[in-house]
Amino acid sequence: MFSRQHSKVRPLFLLADILLIWLAFEAAYFTRTHLALERVFFLLPPAKALLLVTALAAWTLSGLWLGAYDTILLGRRRWLLLRLFQQSVFGTIAVVVVQYVQRVDLSRPFLALLFAYTFLALAIFRLAARRLSKLFLGADSARRFIYIAGTGPAAERVGRLIERSEPFGLTLRGFLGESEGQIVLSKPYTVRPLAKLHEILRSQVVDEIVFVAGSKQFERLEDILLECEEEGVRTRLLLDFLPHLHARVDLEKLEGEAMLTFAGAPHDDVRLMIKRAQDFLLALTALLLLSPVLALVAFIIRLTSPGPVIFRQQRCGLNGRRFTLFKFRTMVADAEDRKAQLAHLNVKKTAFKIPNDPRLTGVGRWLRKFSLDELPQLWNIVRGEMSIVGPRPPVPDEVACYQRWQRRRLRMRPGLTCLWTLAGRDRLDFDDWMRLDLEYIDQWSLALDWRIILGTIPQVLSGKGAN
Repeated sequence: MFSRQHSKVRPLFLLADILLIWLAFEAAYFTRTHLALERVFFLLPPAKALLLVTALAAWTLSGLWLGAYDTILLGRRRWLLLRLFQQSVFGTIAVVVVQYVQRVDLSRPFLALLFAYTFLALAIFRLAARRLSKLFLGADSARRFIYIAGTGPAAERVGRLIERSEPFGLTLRGFLGESEGQIVLSKPYTVRPLAKLHEILRSQVVDEIVFVAGSKQFERLEDILLECEEEGVRTRLLLDFLPHLHARVDLEKLEGEAMLTFAGAPHDDVRLMIKRAQDFLLALTALLLLSPVLALVAFIIRLTSPGPVIFRQQRCGLNGRRFTLFKFRTMVADAEDRKAQLAHLNVKKTAFKIPNDPRLTGVGRWLRKFSLDELPQLWNIVRGEMSIVGPRPPVPDEVACYQRWQRRRLRMRPGLTCLWTLAGRDRLDFDDWMRLDLEYIDQWSLALDWRIILGTIPQVLSGKGAN
């Protein structure tokens, strides 16, 4: 199923959710008010309206955040139900939080009914929508007949994907190549000569042609693409021949000029803006709540060893931008001057890491074990130089030694924690560390950020893997 085809039905699912959540809320309220329980339950109109709006917003926004609407047609059934369960949990928690803040007297049976009714209504609709979508999209009147121009492994791969999308109205008619032949996938398909395209378009119904061609074949395709345009046949061009293995591809326009855009890191401005707002609020809140801890740590450092409380160091941030990173000082005051003398003890490739570093102070060793030395970086996050989740910010000397594939980790704003924290922190070797950072960039989502944040808390409190 093509992504644009899926994006057109996603708003319909969102509207259906709003209607069904509303109905489930009313059904839960009606059921609870008619239950013969000890306590009489009712809500004043303003309170009821507030909780209804909260439920509608929380369920739909969490659904967008979790990608629940992307699993309705394309995901496995268990993933559909899992995302819906998570969505319902977030929605119910939001209602509880609002009623607590607004001091609304809610009934626990009402909350249980709201969760159950909403989950059941949305589950029934989404499972039914999966079946109905195949009936509508796969109907003869909506079916789209497709030829693939190409006969290599990439063309066969695209052919299998189209076969998988047959329930959604995509039908593979055959292949176009240099000469007559046959390609066998789930069934045999005829290969017709590309030179006979004009004849094929006149004799058959062809809705689309997918061109799977190398860059050297572009000049030969120009006349064929023009012919398809004149005939009104939709054409698609597979881009896997371009050297952007991890890049996301979009078509954008600059003052009307069309440009293909390749991005080696997330570039969804809306979601990145949400991530930034989330970082700012969480970091500012943490600074306020942890201010007594910060003051206590600063006092202990000042009391136990000479030198400044805060250690400042130049680091490389987003796309290599330099910034000053703040940490509680965990080493002796002249630690940087002694670095060259201890270089032979380094156990990491590229990065500088010494087990049981002799420059650590007694307090500093304890601060590092529980990552308390990193707390001043919350101010870096507030300033926008760092994020809560992201690759760790490297020093410039380390970046100068990076291999080319490792430099892509600079394309995401650096963070306090990332996948490597969950995988073992300092016990990882340098290449594994880099690969986990790139895995995070390739798989990034707001939900992944929260999974890492929640997984980091017990990891840090245990003190495991820190050096």
